[in-house]
Amino acid sequence: MLHMKQIIMENDSFVSEFILMGLTEQPELQLSLFVLFLINYTATVTGNLSLMILIFLNSNLHTPMYFFIFNLSFIDFCYSYVFTPKMLMRFFLEKNTISFRGCMTQLFFFCFFVNSESYVLTTMAYDRYVAICKPLLYKTIMVPRICCLLMFVSYLIGFASAMILTGLMFRLNFCNNYIINHYMCDIFPVIQISCSDTYVNELVSSAVVGTGIILCCLLILMSYTLILFNILNMSPGKGWYKALGTCGSHIITVSLFYGSGLLAYVKPSSAETVGQGKFFSLFYTFLVPMLNPLIYSLQNKDVKVAVKKTLKRISN
Repeated sequence: MLHMKQIIMENDSFVSEFILMGLTEQPELQLSLFVLFLINYTATVTGNLSLMILIFLNSNLHTPMYFFIFNLSFIDFCYSYVFTPKMLMRFFLEKNTISFRGCMTQLFFFCFFVNSESYVLTTMAYDRYVAICKPLLYKTIMVPRICCLLMFVSYLIGFASAMILTGLMFRLNFCNNYIINHYMCDIFPVIQISCSDTYVNELVSSAVVGTGIILCCLLILMSYTLILFNILNMSPGKGWYKALGTCGSHIITVSLFYGSGLLAYVKPSSAETVGQGKFFSLFYTFLVPMLNPLIYSLQNKDVKVAVKKTLKRISN
């Protein structure tokens, strides 16, 4: 706080607030997009909250896999709240402003939750590897203490990444350029409007984001490679059915999350690609959090049984 006050005193051109441009400037699309994203937000909140309550209330879902799914739903529930309400306001406001402090807060929590989700998905891949490749040792390896430790490390790495990425922003000046060409305060759109030398920010941000993506993708790929080799030694029908039943949901989530993330960030830093970045970021910020509860429940017998039990309790 003291550092920020010093910057304001020393630099009269310090920007105290930003304007978020949002998705589009076309007036005829505003109402349709508002309804679309309001439905999306309602479905995301309802779906993830319902799945968390369902897992919490039903003892048959108190297993390592559902413990990780609970945390995934918690992250999706929280991080959709970080930027969606502000984005929805943009469809009715002529200028959707956000304070510097508000922008940095939004950036921190976005980085925290999105990085944490990345490592939670990696942990879930490890859980599937143990379940399929070492079934007899599963209950010995995936004990509650280890599961909690894995989640703690996931959140800790997410927190450390968010601190680094957000902390770097305080070394930048923004002069009179205060229009962010995005619907939220994301790393590279904010860096783009700075009038300072952004080389350190770009280098460290790319290193943190790139290392996280590469590390998680390698660990997930390694887990599923070992799972595949294990399945090939089984009888074809039984092996493939087991793979689809236990890993299919996770593979869909991972593909959507990392695929859209790579398309949004791994691109040339030209003005022409800003619109593409916004478009692809919609997948991991809006589509994935909404689909996760559906992906992990529609074809899941345990969840269906838990739903029936819960409905019976409510009716009785």
